[in-house]
Amino acid sequence: MNKRCRTTNTARSAMSGRQVLLAQAALVGGLALALFVLELPSMVRELRIYRMTGGLRANRRYP
Repeated sequence: MNKRCRTTNTARSAMSGRQVLLAQAALVGGLALALFVLELPSMVRELRIYRMTGGLRANRRYP
């Protein structure tokens, strides 16, 4: 049996690199989703203000 194919039961091999990357991606994705949900009301408010001031058509009215 080749030494490279053998797995050891040490603390290092508890999680593979792929599992660590998936856990990190899930954590970052969850944080991004939480930030988006928290900022959604302010984005809606800004969009309403933008639409009330005329949007792209109000070039010369508002500096």
